[in-house]
Amino acid sequence: MKLTIERSQLLKSLAHVQSVVERRNTIPILSNVKLEGRPGSLSLNATDMDLDIIETVPADVSRPGATTAPAHTFYEIVRKLPDGSQVEIEYHSEDGLLSLRSGRSKFSLSCLPVEDFPVLSGGELPHSFALSAAELKTLIDRTRFAISTEETRYYLNGIYLHAATTPAGEVLRAAATDGHRLARVEITRPDGAAGMPGIIVPRKTVNEIRKLIDETECEITVSLSETKIRFAFGDAVLTSKLIDGTFPDYERVIPEGNDKTLDVDVKSFAQAVDRVSAISTEKSRAIKLALEKGTVTLSASSPENGNATEEIEADYDAAPLEIGFNSRYLLDILSQVEGDGARFSMADAASPTVVKDSADGSAVYVLMPMRV
Repeated sequence: MKLTIERSQLLKSLAHVQSVVERRNTIPILSNVKLEGRPGSLSLNATDMDLDIIETVPADVSRPGATTAPAHTFYEIVRKLPDGSQVEIEYHSEDGLLSLRSGRSKFSLSCLPVEDFPVLSGGELPHSFALSAAELKTLIDRTRFAISTEETRYYLNGIYLHAATTPAGEVLRAAATDGHRLARVEITRPDGAAGMPGIIVPRKTVNEIRKLIDETECEITVSLSETKIRFAFGDAVLTSKLIDGTFPDYERVIPEGNDKTLDVDVKSFAQAVDRVSAISTEKSRAIKLALEKGTVTLSASSPENGNATEEIEADYDAAPLEIGFNSRYLLDILSQVEGDGARFSMADAASPTVVKDSADGSAVYVLMPMRV
């Protein structure tokens, strides 16, 4: 294999694929990226056996071929080459080395046989639909903060994606929960998503897709089965195994009869929460809200740091109520509200609170209160 490629294009694709590769690997081939030169293009492929990414970039290929090279080392070399430089890549099968030249710099990398590289991306996926980059971004951003990091409840370590029927019509829903908070967002169901199984997309996959979305404006084709999902973004294809488990019936957690409503200006409320929470302990992050007609008083105290209070105007005219929350969880939810106002629906100090964007009903957040 012999080719010449522009450094910035190679770097961009390498950045995407090398982030899938784990830093510590017991299987040597999984530390490598597969490089395949074809007329006019170079294909880069990396996998951790659960997640697989293939990206294709234009290249001047004078001798087609394939090999594998150490992903992180290769990336570091290309990253440190000067801007605008051309990179010459040549694989010598006789000595099993990949040589890389740019200007006066020359590197030789040890390669592993391309035959050892695992194939994950094949197979038929019966359900397929298209989403815009903005739609996929909405589904991910408004839910991923609530993904659980607790490995024992592995079925909560991802975003649950499923089709649902609502009074307003057919929707595609994304939901995530860690037992303390829940996030659910929906978009109009795309053509082809009817009849799809409910699936749980793993956290690492969600994070890798999110990086790719920022760099694309094109439509994304989503194909899935009960065990795999594939996202096709122009020149990149990301295939992932799904979490094999049953996501809990989260609808049961969303309370219907919360009769006390609090309307706040998101920006000023979030800033007040952030300021007052500076006092709360690192472990509990507890903050108390005292609701009275027309105002909400935020307070926090800790034996080590002292105490803090701040009063802000709010639209509230139910019976006085005191309720406590984890301030970080509260700020995570407020950061997802895109409008100017947020509406909190509460029943009492011990029951789940529902938070919605006043201007947009497509997202629902549920936050469990805490004792303060």
